[in-house]
Amino acid sequence: MPLVLKRTKHPVKFFVEKLSSQVNLAMMLIPAGTFVMGSPENEIDRSNNESPQHSVNVPSFCMGKHPITQAQWRIVANLPAVNQKLQPNPSSFKGVQRPVERVSWLDAQEFCARLSILAKREYRLPSEAEWEYACRAKTTTPFHFGKTITTDLANYDGTDDPDGQWSGSYDQGSKGIYRKETTSVEMFPPNIFGIHDMHGNIWEWCLDHYHDNYEGAPTDGTAWIDSEIDQKDLKIVRGGSWNYNPRYCRSAFRRLNIPVVRSVNVGFRVVCEMPRTL
Repeated sequence: MPLVLKRTKHPVKFFVEKLSSQVNLAMMLIPAGTFVMGSPENEIDRSNNESPQHSVNVPSFCMGKHPITQAQWRIVANLPAVNQKLQPNPSSFKGVQRPVERVSWLDAQEFCARLSILAKREYRLPSEAEWEYACRAKTTTPFHFGKTITTDLANYDGTDDPDGQWSGSYDQGSKGIYRKETTSVEMFPPNIFGIHDMHGNIWEWCLDHYHDNYEGAPTDGTAWIDSEIDQKDLKIVRGGSWNYNPRYCRSAFRRLNIPVVRSVNVGFRVVCEMPRTL
């Protein structure tokens, strides 16, 4: 069954952070709201770590229009170090408008620290709740555009595994293509918040420590960080990637990752508090 995409226009607010004379960072306003985090038991290919579903109240915040690009990364990576050095050109798939990858959680933290100094406002990684709230964009379906997904709408592996271990389609959706690399940001349509690339293209680091389920999770949109756990313990990545099949691209899917690892699959986007001018 082909996926029918209904295009509608929604007003969005944003501000632009100037990184250099030629490179900017667009930050979209994500309005405050309440949503149900996690997946229902009848969602296809759900994991137990996506439960229990719970209501979360999320204050307004601003989120990057897309993952940090290689052009944006290079500007900040050349600023004075705060806690560690950064490689100015770490990505395997080169392109100024492609998302930066092969950056660890610790690298992303350093990026945020340097960007905060440059911008004179606090930047950080999103909490897991903020990420899912922004991804869902007032929807309750597995993807912000509906019950299924196609490679016309996102960058992931839309082909079947030759050995039958995974499918290139999700639910009643069609098969697709496998691009075998990242794509430039904003190649695919945004959600109603004006956010691009939340499904596929690159996994995105979140601020939280990894937990096996949502028992005891915060309900105020803040990151779930355990003070007794070292910052180098397991972290969360969200969104799926160019070389993963579609079930990993679901809004609710969550995956653990080691924060010191630099992978060709993993990048990040940033958030900050809402400026008074918006």
